Amino acid sequence: MNSKILKALSNVGVPVQFQHYEGTEETYITFFIYNDKTEINADDKDIITGYSIQVDVWSKTDYTKLVEKVHEAMIKNDFMKDNFYDLYEDDTKTYHKAMRFYINKEVI
Repeated sequence: MNSKILKALSNVGVPVQFQHYEGTEETYITFFIYNDKTEINADDKDIITGYSIQVDVWSKTDYTKLVEKVHEAMIKNDFMKDNFYDLYEDDTKTYHKAMRFYINKEVI
């Protein structure tokens, strides 16, 4: 699933990394899967797995256009919007947009 997310976000114009970013850019994206569960099973086997994903946009400046790009890229790659949150990290003086998406994937 990580490679699907990385591919979906490959053209948004900022660094994208799984869970933690260690670079020097002030605007970047991190992501993680916070729920991975069976949606449909048969004969004791998973048929469809559902993934809940959080994409976090971090920036010292206005990230509105970047958030739109991320949203469009994820939808284009079959992710469904769940919910978005605007946050601000006081300790680093960084704007933070938490974007949650959902996708089902056939296992077989």
